[in-house]
Amino acid sequence: MKRIAILTVLLISAGFLNAQGFGFDNDDGDSVSGGSAVTVTISGEVSAELLGYFDDFHEGADRTNLGDVFSGELNFKAGTPFADGVINLNLQATPQPVSIDEAYVRAFFGGFEIEGGLRKLTWGKADSLGPLDVINPLDYSELTNLDNIMSLKIARPLVHASYRFGSFNKIEALFVPTFEPLRYAEEDSRWVPAQMKQFKPLLELDEDNLSSEFASMLPDGFQDDFFASMLPDDFKVNINRPNKLSTVKYAQAGARFTTTIGPADFGLQYYYGRLTRPAYSVILTHIDTSVPVINMPITIPIPTAINLDYNPYHQIGVDWAQVLFGFNVRAEFAANITYDFKGDDPYVYNPSLLWSLGFDRDLIAGINLNFQCNESIRLMNDKIKDDRLSLLIPQLGIDALSLLNIEPPLLDIEAGTAITSTRITAAIFKKFFRDQLETRVAVMWGIEDKDFLLIPSIIWTHDTVSLKLSAGIFGGKEEGQLGQYKDNSFIKTVLSYSF
Repeated sequence: MKRIAILTVLLISAGFLNAQGFGFDNDDGDSVSGGSAVTVTISGEVSAELLGYFDDFHEGADRTNLGDVFSGELNFKAGTPFADGVINLNLQATPQPVSIDEAYVRAFFGGFEIEGGLRKLTWGKADSLGPLDVINPLDYSELTNLDNIMSLKIARPLVHASYRFGSFNKIEALFVPTFEPLRYAEEDSRWVPAQMKQFKPLLELDEDNLSSEFASMLPDGFQDDFFASMLPDDFKVNINRPNKLSTVKYAQAGARFTTTIGPADFGLQYYYGRLTRPAYSVILTHIDTSVPVINMPITIPIPTAINLDYNPYHQIGVDWAQVLFGFNVRAEFAANITYDFKGDDPYVYNPSLLWSLGFDRDLIAGINLNFQCNESIRLMNDKIKDDRLSLLIPQLGIDALSLLNIEPPLLDIEAGTAITSTRITAAIFKKFFRDQLETRVAVMWGIEDKDFLLIPSIIWTHDTVSLKLSAGIFGGKEEGQLGQYKDNSFIKTVLSYSF
């Protein structure tokens, strides 16, 4: 597989170099492409990285893995004044050594531009991820690169058109025919989120532990295999994900207008899509039967599946950027309107308001500060109920989950969470020795969760070579989105060459 992937890369490279003449005319003076010379650019990066987790170091050398070491990027671009094509590849020492980061074609017709393919686009003006940057979901399956948002973005197949008119006006339209949710780690990864961990005991239920535990609560003579005989063959609680994410039912679309008025830049956008965070519901099957020996009729509720889906929503948003008193200020505001208009549907996220405010500024002695605050505010919060899943057998006064020592999951997907979610992202850095050495400290801080991620780093750059030493320190409450990974603090060093 690796040989095939590497051969594919070499063939692509050869095709660009040969078919396009690498930007040069033929010997007879004719251009490569009938009057418009084709320019081809090949660039990329090769990196060697060692990554280790502090928790593994404590366990000893036999538990410490420093990663795959190699990674790289290979980028191809060919174009004329009228069109261009881009293929960006990610390279890694894994079972899938080559993957597409972006691949798209773009055509220019005066002020009109249209492109299509796998693309990463940024909407809004926030430096870090803002509420209007909704096109590309993020890959949270591994969180050692949270300081590089573009590397976390998942390219989407889309068609994007824009038209520039006047001096500073631009209007855009976007269509994404398929849907991709946030990517989370699953199963045995150290990055499995807490929301999925709460379902793990349910997913481990099978006919053996159900029947034996129920039998222990009933009179003598009750057989362990009684419940097993009532359950479907090979009973197991499964996670059901929607299997039609590539259909038009899950398509998304949006439009955006930007302009400049005086010293300020403004944007207005509309987007229709799906929330990338899953909504879940627990499916129960009620079995009517009778208890042997005492001949008591009972109804047994059994969880048979956990259904995941992605709520549709409309977003209306505005953004603004301006230099004020030496501060480069950026702000965004958005309303996410879901279909839970009353706020009482436990399987649909409530509508919410979102905003971000940030700035960057040179301080003293060459120190630069970049700061951003993001917040979401849930509407109709009083309709959220803290009810938990109950598998009560009324005739016996038994709750099956308590019997199995399982903490029942909350029924409302937003229960147990604060009405607001506020996060501060900040970075302070300074360069030395003619900008060859940079020291940087970045922090992400969850206000309500009382958790954080601290990323100190030192970066040495000489020409096209860089050496970076950094760490990621998770801390705070274990219930927080960042604090849940406090055992995953890490240190890494990366040597890179760009060409």
